[in-house]
Amino acid sequence: MTTTADMPERAESDGDSAELLPVATPARTRAALRALIRPDRGLALTGIGVLVAATAVGLLVQPLLGRIVDIVADGRPAADLTLPVVLLVAVAAVQGLTTTIGLTRVARLGETVLARLRERFVERALNLPADRLERAGAGDLTARVTGDVARVAEAVRSALPEMARSVLAIVLTLGALALLDVRFLLAALLAVPVQLLTARWYVRRALTLYADQRIANGAQQQQLLETIGGAVTVRGHRLEARHTERSAGRSRRAVDLTMRSVNLVLGFYGRLHIAEYIGLAAVLIAGFWLVRDGAVSIGTATAAALYFHSLFGPVNAALVLLDDAQSAAAGLARLVGVTDLAEEPDPAAGKADPAPCPVPHQRTAPDAAPGPKAVTAPDPTAVTAPATAAVTAHAVGHAYGPGRPVLHEVSLTLEPGEHVALVGTSGAGKSTLARIVAGVQQPTSGTVTAPAGSGTAAVVLVTQEVHVFTGTLAEDLRLARPDATDADLRAALATVHALDWAEALQDGLGTVVGEGGHRLDPARAQQLALARLVLADPALAVLDEATAEAGSAGARVLERSAEAALAGRTALVVAHRLTQAVAADRVVVLEAGRVVESGPHEELRDADGPYAALWRAWSGSRTYQPHDGPPEDGLRCPPTPSR
Repeated sequence: MTTTADMPERAESDGDSAELLPVATPARTRAALRALIRPDRGLALTGIGVLVAATAVGLLVQPLLGRIVDIVADGRPAADLTLPVVLLVAVAAVQGLTTTIGLTRVARLGETVLARLRERFVERALNLPADRLERAGAGDLTARVTGDVARVAEAVRSALPEMARSVLAIVLTLGALALLDVRFLLAALLAVPVQLLTARWYVRRALTLYADQRIANGAQQQQLLETIGGAVTVRGHRLEARHTERSAGRSRRAVDLTMRSVNLVLGFYGRLHIAEYIGLAAVLIAGFWLVRDGAVSIGTATAAALYFHSLFGPVNAALVLLDDAQSAAAGLARLVGVTDLAEEPDPAAGKADPAPCPVPHQRTAPDAAPGPKAVTAPDPTAVTAPATAAVTAHAVGHAYGPGRPVLHEVSLTLEPGEHVALVGTSGAGKSTLARIVAGVQQPTSGTVTAPAGSGTAAVVLVTQEVHVFTGTLAEDLRLARPDATDADLRAALATVHALDWAEALQDGLGTVVGEGGHRLDPARAQQLALARLVLADPALAVLDEATAEAGSAGARVLERSAEAALAGRTALVVAHRLTQAVAADRVVVLEAGRVVESGPHEELRDADGPYAALWRAWSGSRTYQPHDGPPEDGLRCPPTPSR
């Protein structure tokens, strides 16, 4: 079965395009919806059963009103009206109670399914390959996790219960018309062709229109994110006019699609009114002829007319809810497309590697990556890591797109407890290799194996860009280990030399940090991430420029924190400052995606190679010894790219 659309979505404007995340096919979306509902089949069946009972009881209203009409038309005593009136009151009470119970159960079903969908989407989105997200852009994923989830939620909370009740009312009311006289049913069915044609006309246009509208909104958000996020660069290169025009173009596209959807809805309503008039006129004419011929009483004809009139609400609601249903279906297809993308194996990764020591999927701290599985590329020979190796990368290659290779046949082995520093100029592939070793990104070719960890994670990745989650400081730390005690939290903070400032906060560990709370500067935020690493206690720690956010004044503090966090564990460090290379057991130099040197700092420094050139450029004419501590001027090796 095809799980996603044949071609990924593309947003285009002014000649540029982004490969958006895929959208699931209608068949796959229906299958995913059934899978979401399956665990709550009992709740679904009881909810629908109670609603059927409520609707059936409500259908007694029209015959009772018809009975009252017959009593009045026949000139009977007023006392004869007592029983129908009492029954009407009883019907109203029973229908109200059963409807409340049924809608409550259906609403509970909807909220449960929605929560399950959200959890699955977030879980799968967090495991998407990093390069796939980079190709799609942040705007597409943001639009799905906000706008699409909101539309599905709105449909679940309002459209689903109303749709269920409306469909039941339509079916049972048509059955009641047939019981009165089948000719009333035939007359009422004259409206059906117009309604079906209206629904078909609407659905054929709405699905494509709403899908295009979601794409346009995602493209608009992506453009705004790029423009606002890169405002300094945009101004620096005098690109304001170009970005303004791009934003305006994508906004015009979104507005145009919105207006087309409004016109579509107006045409939809107009056609529904025509169907109502046709059906009601047919039922009244049928009632007139049947009463004149003595086939039915005036009360029965009245009941038939009331039955059809009562269909106005359910039919219109059901058809109008197609608007919400189509919008929600388009959003659901986009959400399922993301979950399916995360489930599918990376086509570049080839078949599963039967090599020993595969790492099962494990949850990690927010700044950490899941433990990598053994990944085998289209290479015909599977490589087994040495039994004593903490991690082995063999012939790893990676490209972010055709003609854009970043790594070429990189092989690297880290022994247990060894600290290896990755060094190189911008674009050498350091961060890419680090993310592949951490399991965040899959290699295009080659194999990576790693053992399971002793703590809550096999591998933890700490990057330059860390996030402080909204909540108390203790809650932020416990994201790495939920069962950690306050003593554990303080020990982790003390390890990375952060306990003093943490306890000095207004409420200590109970201080609210993150958005709207106490703002942590970059150095303290990074110490928080390192403390989470300590709590996660991984076998392998990967630091990708984890001390780069601090200025020169905070460099020594962060490097001491990182050194303490890495003590006793295997570590791969993308060196932001060459002091990190000095402290490492081994230095690996990358150049243009290839390993060009590997060895201890002293050996490479004294050799006339790329590392020696980097060292001379970094340290200048000064004589530097490791025990002296990092230079105070904060000289740095050349900057590292974002990937």
